[in-house]
Amino acid sequence: MPPMATSASVLTLPRLSISPTMPPRASPTTTMMRRTRPLRAACAYTLQEGQSRRSHRLPCGLDLEVIAQQPPSPPSTPGRSERPPLVFVHGSFHAAWCWAERWLPFFSRAGYPCFALSLRAQGESSIPSDTVAGTLETHTGDIADFIRKEVPVPPILIGHSFGGLIVQQYMSCLQGSEPLHPKLSGAVLVCSVPPSGNSGLVWRYLLTKPIAAIKVTLSLAAKAYANSLPLCKETFFSSQMDDELVLRYQNLMKESSKLPLFDLRKLNASLPVPSATDGTLEILVMGASNDFIVDAEGISETARFYNVQPVCVEGVAHDMMLDCSWEKGAAIILSWLDKLAPRSA
Repeated sequence: MPPMATSASVLTLPRLSISPTMPPRASPTTTMMRRTRPLRAACAYTLQEGQSRRSHRLPCGLDLEVIAQQPPSPPSTPGRSERPPLVFVHGSFHAAWCWAERWLPFFSRAGYPCFALSLRAQGESSIPSDTVAGTLETHTGDIADFIRKEVPVPPILIGHSFGGLIVQQYMSCLQGSEPLHPKLSGAVLVCSVPPSGNSGLVWRYLLTKPIAAIKVTLSLAAKAYANSLPLCKETFFSSQMDDELVLRYQNLMKESSKLPLFDLRKLNASLPVPSATDGTLEILVMGASNDFIVDAEGISETARFYNVQPVCVEGVAHDMMLDCSWEKGAAIILSWLDKLAPRSA
C-alpha cells in the first residue's frame, strides 16, 4: 500500500524523504531472542471457529505466523479433494488476520485449503535485527520455504497491494528450466502494486489529484491512518463501512507492522520485476473501483504485463477482503478458481 521512500506503503513521493527514527541498538541477547522467538502483537487477532495458528520456522531461525483453515468436511463431489491450496500474502500494515476475517472462511467452505502468512516483522512473526522486514527476494524465499515444506501440491498464491508485488517476484522466479521456487497452480493479484513499482502512481496523483496525494502521504508514510478514523476509512475502506468495524481494523493495523516491509528506495531501484511469466501460469488481476491507493492505470499496467484482462470490482475499496462488500471480490475469485480446479486436479 502507498507513499514515501522510507515507509512500506504503495506510493513514494519523489525527492521527498523522511528519516526514520532509528531503533535503539539491540544487545546480543535481545537480538538472539528476536531471531528465535516471535514477538506477539499487543492487539492479537482472535481466531474464528475452524482456524488454527502456528509458526513456520525458516532456515534463518525466524518464525512466520501462519493462520490456516481447512474445508469443514470431506468433499462431496468427485475431484473436490484435488482443489489446490490457497496461500495468501498481505500488504503493508496488515498481517495474516486480514485474510482470516472474511476470505479464509469463505474459500475454505468452498473446498479450498487456506493458509495466510504474516511476513517477517508483521503480525505475530519474528522480527529480524534490521531496520526493515526484508526485500522482495527474502519475502519470496520465505514463502517458497513454507510452500516447499508444508504445502503438498502446487498452490495458488493470492497477494494484496505490496503482497501482490511479492507474488509477482515469486512468479518471475519460476522461469527457466530450473525454477528457484516450488511451482504454482495460479496467482491472483488483488489491488496490487504494479510491476514497475509506485513511481507512476505517485506522479499521476501529484498531477491529477494533489489533495489525494497529500492525504495518502500523511495516511501511510506518516502513518496518520493510525490516529485518524476518517483518514483510515478513506484510505482503506468504503464510505459505507461501519465506523466500529473500521476502528477494530485500525487497531489491528497499528499493531501489525513492527518494521516496514521494504526499504522503498532500494526496492524501486530494483524494479520492474525481472520478467513476466511464459504464459502457462493462470493469473487473475483484480482492482477496486473505489481504491484510494492503486489507481485504474496501475491495475491496467499489471494486466498488460501479464497479457490478461483486468477485472474491476465495483463498489469496493483498497482493502477488498475486509470491506463491507468483501463478498464481491471473493465471488469473482471463486468463479475463476472453480474453472481452474479441473486443470489443477
